[in-house]
Amino acid sequence: MDALDLARWQFGVITVYHFLFVPITIGMSVLVAGLQTAWVRTGKEQYLRATKFWGKLFLINFAIGVVTGIVQEFQFGMNWSDYSRFVGDIFGAPLAIEGLLAFFLESTFLGLWIFGWDKLPKKLHLATMWLAALGTWLSAYFILAANSWMQHPVGYVLNEARGRAELKSIGAVLTNSTTLVTFPHTITACLLTGGAVLVAVSAWHLKRRNQEDIFRPSLKLGAWVVLIAGVGVLITGDLQARVMTEQQPMKMAAAEALYNTAKPASFSIFTIGSLDGSEEVASVRIPSLLSFMATGSPSGEVEGINNIQQEYEDKYGAGNYKPYVPVTYWSFRLMIGFGGLAMLVALAALWFTRRGRTSAPRWLWMAGILAIGAPLVANSFGWIFTEMGRQPWSVFGVLKTADSVSPSVGAGTVATSFIGLTLLYGVLAVIEVGLFLKYARAGAPEIPPESESEDRPLAFAY
Repeated sequence: MDALDLARWQFGVITVYHFLFVPITIGMSVLVAGLQTAWVRTGKEQYLRATKFWGKLFLINFAIGVVTGIVQEFQFGMNWSDYSRFVGDIFGAPLAIEGLLAFFLESTFLGLWIFGWDKLPKKLHLATMWLAALGTWLSAYFILAANSWMQHPVGYVLNEARGRAELKSIGAVLTNSTTLVTFPHTITACLLTGGAVLVAVSAWHLKRRNQEDIFRPSLKLGAWVVLIAGVGVLITGDLQARVMTEQQPMKMAAAEALYNTAKPASFSIFTIGSLDGSEEVASVRIPSLLSFMATGSPSGEVEGINNIQQEYEDKYGAGNYKPYVPVTYWSFRLMIGFGGLAMLVALAALWFTRRGRTSAPRWLWMAGILAIGAPLVANSFGWIFTEMGRQPWSVFGVLKTADSVSPSVGAGTVATSFIGLTLLYGVLAVIEVGLFLKYARAGAPEIPPESESEDRPLAFAY
């Protein structure tokens, strides 16, 4: 493989690895804040114990997510210097806002939350957790704004003399129509992921009948969050598909292995294509469903891969503008399939624990434990689909991936950094899993009597 292929592999592996932690952090932040709110409002000790237990798991995940995110950013200057030089003026703006505003917001108030137990008044301490959760959501928004600009570039001008894109309107970048549909889709997926963590850990304890007063309510909370967020994922995903069809028709056509324009267009349940992904061999389809998903009308026209290829050749010049169809097609289905699987497990958990029932089949607990992996896999395939479906562009219609790689970095250098970072992430994975399992198995902490004392006045130690 050459430097371009290795750089793409490195970016893909590290990005997917980092995004294993991000949805858990975003989803669990509001769940922990919600549990603490329940404690402040009711004074019930079980909510306090649940807050401290889930808060500890949240913090472990947050810390590893920060470390992997910092490492990830080195790639832009190391492997993708031509990309950074060409779009840094625009792409860097929302990322700078994320670092200077959102990350400092979440990290500052998370620090106050960690060290403010029994030092800050209850309601003020609760506010720090909600502000930290707000910071995680704002971080997601600004990062998605940067990525959405790559999908649908707006608010810029090309400086031909300097050979780079320059920011014209930060407002246009931050209110990009792609961002406005991508953000709610991502947030609902994160809530689904956070809910699945509650379901999985609670199922592990309930299988052993540990602390049922803590983990049965946690299981039901997580299951309801998975179901409601799952519906949100479906609705926002439908909206995103329509915007994607308008802005990146090749991605939608590749997602459905639709090679020729159809009106109406059928939805592919299963398609077998040629080895190079250039044509369909056989398929099973639902009539008119793709037209409805892509256009909102069962009789709408959806462009095919071959037709769009010809359009792009006329517009951008000779070249191959088709993504690798098998990866795009299957990542789209695996994203939907694993997300739906998590919803089925949550539905089963609610059914078997309804009306205060204390027993459930053993398979339910095993399914609940394994359910933690379903949204993580779905999120990963969602990002693979989003980025692979845009190829051969790094910035759609503006800059190709092949023109974005660092020209002076050879394959040997990229391979060395790839191996080094992979080993580093392997070590981080061992640390993360070890800490997570250690504290997850320990259960909710007992609360000493002094923690139930009256609120202490606000004080700071210098």
